Amino acid sequence: MKKLFTLVALLTLFMGAKAEWVQDYKIDYSQNTGFPFYVMGYVPEWVDGVMTDFGAMYKYVQTFTTNENGEQIPAEETSDVIVKTQGGVDYYKIELAEPGWHQYFIADGIPTELDGAYTVKAMVKASEACNINVNMGWGWDQGQQVAASVAIPAEWTEVEWEYSGIGGASCNLVAQPGTVTATIEWKYLTVSHNQKEVRPVEWLENLTSDGTPEGAYMGDAETPWDDPDVKFNDQEKNYLICAWGKEKGRNMNEDGGWDPFPCDIEEEAGVEGNHIFVVHGQPATTEGDASAWDNQFWIQSPKEWKSGTQLKIKFRYKASKNVTVATQCHKQNPSDYLIWHAIGDISFTEEWQEFDGTMTVADDMGGTWSIAFQLNQNDKEAINFYFDDLSWQNMKLDEGYFVAGANPNDGLEYDLDNAVQFVYDENEGLYTATIGEKNAYVSQIMISTVRGNDAAFKGATLKPNRAITNDPEDWIDYTESSLAKLNLPGSGIWKIYLSEEYKMMAFEMLEGTTIEPIEINPNPTLVVVNALERDDLSDQTNQQTGEVTVREDVGGTGEAWDNQFWIRANRTLSTGEVTVLQFKYKASVFARTSTQCHAEPGNYLHWAAIGDVNFTDEWQDFETTFTVPSEANGMQSIAFNMAEIKEACDYELKDFVWKLEDNTESLINQEGADNFFVKVVGGNVYSLGIDNAVNDNTAPTVIYNLAGQRVSKDYKGIVIKNGKKYFVK
Repeated sequence: MKKLFTLVALLTLFMGAKAEWVQDYKIDYSQNTGFPFYVMGYVPEWVDGVMTDFGAMYKYVQTFTTNENGEQIPAEETSDVIVKTQGGVDYYKIELAEPGWHQYFIADGIPTELDGAYTVKAMVKASEACNINVNMGWGWDQGQQVAASVAIPAEWTEVEWEYSGIGGASCNLVAQPGTVTATIEWKYLTVSHNQKEVRPVEWLENLTSDGTPEGAYMGDAETPWDDPDVKFNDQEKNYLICAWGKEKGRNMNEDGGWDPFPCDIEEEAGVEGNHIFVVHGQPATTEGDASAWDNQFWIQSPKEWKSGTQLKIKFRYKASKNVTVATQCHKQNPSDYLIWHAIGDISFTEEWQEFDGTMTVADDMGGTWSIAFQLNQNDKEAINFYFDDLSWQNMKLDEGYFVAGANPNDGLEYDLDNAVQFVYDENEGLYTATIGEKNAYVSQIMISTVRGNDAAFKGATLKPNRAITNDPEDWIDYTESSLAKLNLPGSGIWKIYLSEEYKMMAFEMLEGTTIEPIEINPNPTLVVVNALERDDLSDQTNQQTGEVTVREDVGGTGEAWDNQFWIRANRTLSTGEVTVLQFKYKASVFARTSTQCHAEPGNYLHWAAIGDVNFTDEWQDFETTFTVPSEANGMQSIAFNMAEIKEACDYELKDFVWKLEDNTESLINQEGADNFFVKVVGGNVYSLGIDNAVNDNTAPTVIYNLAGQRVSKDYKGIVIKNGKKYFVK
């Protein structure tokens, strides 16, 4: 068959086009008959085509689970009500005596760009108005989600909310009603963004016999293998095979297993003259999860792909039976596992389909050479799989070192298309570039190894391992990192020096205003929290299994945050800001406190902050470097949960410092108690100070300098007012 695409394809996007609203994802829940996503211990039900969350007074337990021997184990708890998912899995609906914490997917597989900003709209209502948390995530590790608080009204309404600072190429949305008992109904959901103008993108084909556009194309199965006896682990030749297969029991090795082989090329049945790649799958009999890869298929690349690279994957596919298979990223040798995810699950049917998707190589996918198809992921029968017109393309990008600048305070945004290229100085053995100009000073930069596409630029950035200084002799080690925005110690025109050999960089301001380190003294305020005894901890629901654990012998109503203390900054903090927190601390008994990120005290954002703090009855010194995670973007306070232990306890803290890592700004006042807040069992949040008291009255506007000292309205220079920086002339 003739190739369905040219070796070089241009997208129909041209410079000069106006920004336009683009819908990236839509789900109409009425098109489903049951929950279509991965179940995290709670199963929304379908009522007249509406996805319905019946609230926290219910849990869902799978009727049967399967052990490692393939035996079905019935659930210990049962009920008269069974709820079926879209995939046909049955769950018992079980009523709870007390509200349990619950969460569930409302969307998955949303295509996104690094650092993107997205608007979500959902038609939703609740039996009574409530607020829930909804996370947009691209992974499950710390820093791989951003949160939004969403108000759900009591009438059908198209509710809208936003996210920014996305760090992945495919995202999900997880609703977290927590212990909300109201019934929440969902009709549909869309995700969109405002697409700015972009330059045309040129895609280069890589499935050629010698890795060049002039080489013989292999992806259409019309080019016979030059060497069908090449081994999958022969790294000098294995990339010359673009399709590898594995069939249980074929091509046995000395260890009793079987190895990949150059995929069979056969004439397509009923289509004279057209050839296709075929895997004749055999029954999968290996015990446990390993049977998923008894039979496999690989699309092999002629080169390794590093993090941040954008790839376009195309292929035609069908099978002798309807079945869904998973995909993985593998290293140079097919079967050399790298990471469990690649292009998602692929649903095969008995009719030809075409896959056409763009994949961004995430940090954990760097080093990918091939995409593996786990042909027995969901079905152990003997199934034949057919592939044709394989295409593995990458963007044609400028390569080297490039820098783009911005100035968030002055509204200067990044122009990555016109990023400045570093120039190599042979005498010095260094790369240099100058960024910024008169009337367009920069205070933040991004340095990348590619230019020509915004997402690719952001995915291939360089990050120094400590704060930048205005000193060309101060060389800082750097590493590769996605979406590294570097804050400079001042606003101006900067010269940047980069040593590729030693992976180091240095910075020099040529013109502008630097931010010099300031003297920051500890705030001596002695904070005493007379934490009261709490009730027994409430029962805890496992979100994966739905099992309820009764805590402290008899489940109560207590929580670790029944007693709390907050340190509140004078302004909100952004993702990636690096701060240092110091204080002295002790307690009347040995005790542990966990910490969280909040906006205003009591307005929870994220479960992780500075880790646990272990108190003793002797004074100790605490110091840590804390980087604001993406989930806590916009945070303003750190919460200490002082009811981790049940008994009453007097906590004492003093000599507080909360500052930026480069010592250019104190985040709290250096005297007074305005930055400290407390809550004890049965009470409300209250302030130890006066001006920032949390009550129903509007707090007066208070002005601070960068040292965190309160100043008058006549103060000249950079000030902080209502959490934002201003320059007063």
